[in-house]
Amino acid sequence: MQWFLKVLNQYSDFDGRARRKEYWMFVLFNMVFGFAASMLDVALGLIWGVWGYGLIQAIYGLAMFIPGLAVGVRRLHDVGKSGWMFLILLIPIIGFIWLTVLLLIEGDPVENQYGPNPKNFPSM
Repeated sequence: MQWFLKVLNQYSDFDGRARRKEYWMFVLFNMVFGFAASMLDVALGLIWGVWGYGLIQAIYGLAMFIPGLAVGVRRLHDVGKSGWMFLILLIPIIGFIWLTVLLLIEGDPVENQYGPNPKNFPSM
């Protein structure tokens, strides 16, 4: 939970680097809270449209868009890539696989152009 809160505290910080643990713990908690928001929508009858999204889930998704993008960019910085690498998702299938691999690999063990190794300076 502390990693999720760390990302929320840095919600608009696109500079620096993020460890794998920080990114994937954010993704895990984001999925859990998104599922809870979806279930709350179902319980309250707030579902609309063909896709079955509800008001609470939509608000939660919009609120998490910028923090999720920011931690993703910082994660890409950790492996020495630019945040613009997210645009690789525009390539069908291969772009998703490539980005997932980049988000899974170990970060640079030394300081790179985006800052020092976050493992050497743990904030948690």
